[in-house]
Amino acid sequence: MDARVVETIPLLDAAKFRDPHITADGSARAHVQMRELRTVWFNTGTLCNLTCRNCYIESSPSNDRLAYLTIDEVETYLDEIRTAQLPVEEIGFTGGEPFMNPDLVPMIRAARHAGYRVLVLTNAMKPMTKVRSQLLAFDEATRAGLVVRVSIDHYTRAGHELERGKQSFQPTLDGLAWLAKHGFRVAVAARTFVDEPEARIRAGFQTLFDGLGIALDARDPDALVLFPEMDARLDVPEITTDCWRTLGVRPDDMMCASSRMIVKRRGSAQPVVVPCTLLPYDPQFELGPSLARAAEADIPLNHPHCARFCVLGGASCS
Repeated sequence: MDARVVETIPLLDAAKFRDPHITADGSARAHVQMRELRTVWFNTGTLCNLTCRNCYIESSPSNDRLAYLTIDEVETYLDEIRTAQLPVEEIGFTGGEPFMNPDLVPMIRAARHAGYRVLVLTNAMKPMTKVRSQLLAFDEATRAGLVVRVSIDHYTRAGHELERGKQSFQPTLDGLAWLAKHGFRVAVAARTFVDEPEARIRAGFQTLFDGLGIALDARDPDALVLFPEMDARLDVPEITTDCWRTLGVRPDDMMCASSRMIVKRRGSAQPVVVPCTLLPYDPQFELGPSLARAAEADIPLNHPHCARFCVLGGASCS
């Protein structure tokens, strides 16, 4: 997002998003019940090789507020999914930069061996490059259910590096091209800029993909996922129970109706569950260590990201 645009957007009213049941104007706050747990995310840790200008999770080379998960901890949750007979279909790995976690490759293998589709979110830069030989060692069964989604914020160097920093564009393109060349299933995640129509963004990315020789259809919303810009400091309406009807959206379509995320806070003895990928820090959204119990929780939409990303933005990380 252009810095000049941000200046025109009012800051969030401090009275909003304070009460999990009532909005600032006294209306009943919208909640979401679990429809069916289909996706489980693992935040592998908040450390990242980049410091992005607008990272919703504040990942950086120095942010270790979420510690590295271990393969043993991931396998414990995979066991719980099986023993509790949870209807999970997909396992996602996010960060930070997941490839900075030394256990990521074994985690991918474990999730695929357990029979789940696997989605890995990455910037495809140096941390991934370091484990190329391990990725190439994946057998066909592991590769078959694995998608690597590469973050490219814009189809131009200037747009991407506005968010990700200088000299981040070409290494990411090189990583994406390497994955595609070696037969990995890839997708791309980008951001929508307020002054650019979606059709133009998709056309720009198609030109980029074609130039790289990568067979991705930018018109396909699974191949090119467009996420709204998120900044919790900026104003956004609260979501009331009346909004479902007014906006024509359904609680069942929200990310927290079908997903949960596992995080491990720095200094904690064990991981805990939170509703989704967007809310790793806020203590009001901590659901305890049991995935099965967390799947039964009712989630109040009491955070700006709930409104901006999911309800109004219509987005989902899965």
